[in-house]
Amino acid sequence: MKHIGAGFAGPETVVFTVWAPEKDRMTVHLVHPTDRVVSMEKDNEGYFSVTIEGIRAGDRYFFRPDDGTDYPDPASHFQPEGVHGPSEVVDHSAYAWQDQSWHGLPFRDLILYELHVGTFTPEGTFEAIIPRLDALAETGINALEIMPVAQFPGKRNWGYDGVYPYSVQNSYGGPEAFKKLIDACHARGIAVFLDVVYNHMGPEGNYFSQFGPYFSSKYHTPWGDAINFDGLWSDGVRDYFTNNAIFWLEQFHVDGLRFDAIHEVFDMGAVPIWVQIHDNVKRLEQRLGRPLHLLAESDLNDPKVLKTTELGGFGFDAQWLDDFHHALYALLDHDGKNRYGDFGRLEQLAKAYTDGFVMSGEYTAFRKRKFGASSSGIPGDHFVVFNLNHDQVGNRVGGERLSLLVDFERLKLAAAAVFLSPYVPLLFMGEEYADETPFFYFADHSEENLIQAVKDGRKAEFAAFNANNEHIDPFQEITFTDSKLRWENRTKGKHRIMLDWHRTLIDLRRTEPALQNGAKNGIQVTVLGSAGFGLHRQDPAGMNHLLGLFNLSEEEVTYTLPDWVSNWQKCLDSKEPQWLENAKIVQAVLPEQPEPGQTLQLPPLSVTVYQGISVLT
Repeated sequence: MKHIGAGFAGPETVVFTVWAPEKDRMTVHLVHPTDRVVSMEKDNEGYFSVTIEGIRAGDRYFFRPDDGTDYPDPASHFQPEGVHGPSEVVDHSAYAWQDQSWHGLPFRDLILYELHVGTFTPEGTFEAIIPRLDALAETGINALEIMPVAQFPGKRNWGYDGVYPYSVQNSYGGPEAFKKLIDACHARGIAVFLDVVYNHMGPEGNYFSQFGPYFSSKYHTPWGDAINFDGLWSDGVRDYFTNNAIFWLEQFHVDGLRFDAIHEVFDMGAVPIWVQIHDNVKRLEQRLGRPLHLLAESDLNDPKVLKTTELGGFGFDAQWLDDFHHALYALLDHDGKNRYGDFGRLEQLAKAYTDGFVMSGEYTAFRKRKFGASSSGIPGDHFVVFNLNHDQVGNRVGGERLSLLVDFERLKLAAAAVFLSPYVPLLFMGEEYADETPFFYFADHSEENLIQAVKDGRKAEFAAFNANNEHIDPFQEITFTDSKLRWENRTKGKHRIMLDWHRTLIDLRRTEPALQNGAKNGIQVTVLGSAGFGLHRQDPAGMNHLLGLFNLSEEEVTYTLPDWVSNWQKCLDSKEPQWLENAKIVQAVLPEQPEPGQTLQLPPLSVTVYQGISVLT
């Protein structure tokens, strides 16, 4: 693979490279601190390059195809003046990393925390996050999953409208500030995942077609023409994105990548782009001597995503498990089934625990066809589960978090359902203390026709859900500022209780042997009519047991403990006073040490967790 962009080959010596296979000529236009134009040479693969001396970090430049218009470098490492301005030369070797003792974390041990840089703090920068890392670590969070930071138009965006996949957003602080954040995370034992977008480019500042055939009309995506991964000249496109994955892992020391909506990437070649990326990343992993994790968002319900490349799969280490969210949410929120019409039965949630994919070949009304395949044999640490993520919050009309959709008791149930699962849990920023601020969709485009197109598109998307609500304007700055966390509420009232609840669940997950077993044969779920369920986990040896008793209804429900497990000891009860929003209201609690085979009356809207040991025979 070719290295593209501007890279130092020695002191004040930079190699400029750009892929433009159908162009006859290319020049570098240096615009700061001096103004000069330098011609480039083309090789037989369509790459233009030139080595220029006297270049320093901070110098700025454009590329000029066929003696025409100046454009920023498609592989720019920094756009200090935004998506239309010149690219800046970055010397990545100049940063003095302090994380030499960092060796990464196993994926199965992660507590993921999805974070949007712009709304996590009032300042909305990388460096403003650093003072809050200790509080996250004390909660038990050991992995940030940062929403895309590739340069996007303006100063506010979710990040999925990025148009420079190698460039760190200028309003967040740029590349050096991002490295400082990652360094600070590693110093506290926190891994860093970065969300990357390889399925489309944003519309504003998208000059890729001025250089080469990066897009293909052969396939259609929700954002227009698909990226060209299998057509004419696609080798250069594939190398561009494969190099990008290596770039973040190597130059920024990130521990893993989360790939957005891989189902919108189309590649009919013999070696899928995901296999190419996987193979290159695994070679880098061996060279660096630390684990590098690849995480997919996939709407395919296809186990191929998680199968090894040797068995014909894509080789991802894990994927988001949307079916778990849908199955749980449809049972917790009275309006849940209206949003997810194919869900709403306890048997589906049970299947999410024991199998993974709920839709594994069944007919779905939403898709009007049979959908999915079984994932029953795939271990739990290959899936990530959640109650919230940026999509589940931001793609609601009012940007409501779960804390505004269900009451406090159901919120505790939701958290316990995730953290007692065999899967890797993910929290959306602020969820750990039940933050109630909305998370709207927001953007900051400068082109009026594009602004109107986005507004019209959002209105059409929400038409079925927005009959009686005014549409939120994503381009008003208040839409962005209203989405910023209210961190000051973290230690107040019910928010403090929910924070302690999450700390307790995370600690239980890390200390209980049964919860560290991701094998599917260590999981049993007993459905209690239409009211609740018993989630039974055990360690690989079958000695240590954990039982989560969930009552999702507003009436008591009966459950009989297994008689082949002894020494049942209660370790968590959502009805005990310290977990109640109003501790003055006396709640029925279950016994501390029930007998094997004892019948219990589970209180309404409750979760109780017991530990036990197998009866020796």
